[in-house]
Amino acid sequence: MCPADTETLDGGEPTWWKEAVVYEIYPQSFNDSDGDGTGDIPGIIEKADYLDELGIDVIWMTPPYDSPHADNGYDIRDYRSILDVFGDMDDFERLLEELHDRDIRLILDMVLNHTSDEHAWFQKSRREEDGYEDYYHWVEGDPDQPPNNWTSGFGGSAWTYDDTREAWYLHLFHEKQPDLNWRNPAVRREMHDVVEFWLQKGIDGFRFDVFNVMSKPEGYPDGDPDGGWVGMEHFADGPRIHEYISGLCDDVLAGYDVLTVGEGMDITPRSAKRYCGPSGDGLNMVYHYDHTMLDYGDGGWWDIVDWEVSEIRDALTKWVRQLEVTDAWNTVYLGTHDTPRIVSRFGNDDRYHYESATMLGTLLLTFPATPFCFQGDEIGMTNYPWSSREEMRDADATNRVELALEDGRAETFSDVADVVRYRSRDNARTPIQWSDDEAGGFTDGDPWIPVNPASDAINVANQRGRPDSVLSYYQRLIELRHNEDALVYGVYDLLTDDHPRVWAFERSFESERLLVALNWAGRTSRVDLSEAGEVASVLACNYDDPGTDLGALTLRPYEACVFRVV
Repeated sequence: MCPADTETLDGGEPTWWKEAVVYEIYPQSFNDSDGDGTGDIPGIIEKADYLDELGIDVIWMTPPYDSPHADNGYDIRDYRSILDVFGDMDDFERLLEELHDRDIRLILDMVLNHTSDEHAWFQKSRREEDGYEDYYHWVEGDPDQPPNNWTSGFGGSAWTYDDTREAWYLHLFHEKQPDLNWRNPAVRREMHDVVEFWLQKGIDGFRFDVFNVMSKPEGYPDGDPDGGWVGMEHFADGPRIHEYISGLCDDVLAGYDVLTVGEGMDITPRSAKRYCGPSGDGLNMVYHYDHTMLDYGDGGWWDIVDWEVSEIRDALTKWVRQLEVTDAWNTVYLGTHDTPRIVSRFGNDDRYHYESATMLGTLLLTFPATPFCFQGDEIGMTNYPWSSREEMRDADATNRVELALEDGRAETFSDVADVVRYRSRDNARTPIQWSDDEAGGFTDGDPWIPVNPASDAINVANQRGRPDSVLSYYQRLIELRHNEDALVYGVYDLLTDDHPRVWAFERSFESERLLVALNWAGRTSRVDLSEAGEVASVLACNYDDPGTDLGALTLRPYEACVFRVV
């Protein structure tokens, strides 16, 4: 197992990664230093002071490795090289030094499940070169009949027939992302070496992409055709996954003081504890999709349904209560590079833009977990008004649109535009809006993906130093979390388990008690929180002059308050 500290506190063992605020950077959309339209590592270095001013502790960078970018870098061609459009290894090492000089740690996205089909291993495997025959999942058979009914996470079959090898290969995602065969000891050794390579560079940990689907059953049995993602029951938490993860932790990660977080597919609190609890495989934490699937109907990606505050409250509270039983650590996020913008999805990006953006930030930074913020959410960036297929870059969304056009579910893009505007991962991937200059101050060239026209009003320059801005509110919340042990290690007590609009909870640690009250609605709400005691002081609020009578607390639209109570 990975080592743990021996000193204990309420809420578990104290470590730096529990106390940290993590900020995700999607490098191609963060800042372009050379005018080619794509963000790069020198561009991140240029904004190091901004990151320091924001107050975050850890940068999570999505894959910077050499890649053809069929899936924006999650299709890796060479794990030990930097994609040239991002810079080179010298640039990466300089970034690491600049961040460490500011006491900011850096973790990298690591894709263990699959590579690019342009990776040398796959090219050798498709030619059946000695030693590489079984690096991937190959099945011989009728070129017109896939080996089973598993589907890709991007739509369509999870199998593609390769004419060179005359066999099918498995890809749970894009066809240019063949799955590695972790049953092969040589593959496990290769991937352990890759992880060790980056740790020796001095990075501070990893976010492991779709880590719990690496193990597939032999024989590749058919999946439930009515189960949504067909085959998920066979490869999520697959038969040897704990052997693979504990082996990686024991053989490599245990020698370093690092943050490790796994992206779990179809994961539950019970299964999460086997990965990250005191008796688990050795990961620090995992994150799940329970609260981000609430707006999916039975029709999956294409089916948008309404959700209630009680549903997201229950989903996140369930994880706290079930993990705390064994002191397994929790994560919280509302948006990533794979989701729509949080203020457009969970808030109100029009009339109550500031109020809902800051309310969501309050939840994120006061909840009992390590918080993961996504770039641009600290200024309230919104979804993009997509009007054509040509504007988009998201392999998931574009593949689904093309399939819909091919099978007759849609005749033109306009037939599916509303769903695409709501769902597309490209919403999170439009460039950071640094100013109201052309291209949002992101680049002097033509951006690789359109800049949101909202950059005229929503941008860093407009908010920096303004006390009434989303950015300033995030800075105050981050500072508050750093100063209040109760917001890290405090016990979570839900106070409103049946209110239709208000989510209120208490965080208590030793003699300190903090109350967080969130009105998740565009209307005024009243709630009785007298059981929490009396307000001693207001630590944060996104409105002036908040009410303090907890027996009849009135909260304005999307009002969020953090009180010290006695």
